[in-house]
Amino acid sequence: MAEYLHGEHTIYDIKYHVVWITKYRYKILTGEIAKQVRELLI
Repeated sequence: MAEYLHGEHTIYDIKYHVVWITKYRYKILTGEIAKQVRELLI
């Protein structure tokens, strides 16, 4: 069972979903830059 965060009057579980879309969906995060950004976000 997941561990939930507790406040004085709340219980919550926060999850994030990041979507990066450029204009016209050009692939700008490729190669080594893509690997570095992925490592930073993880």
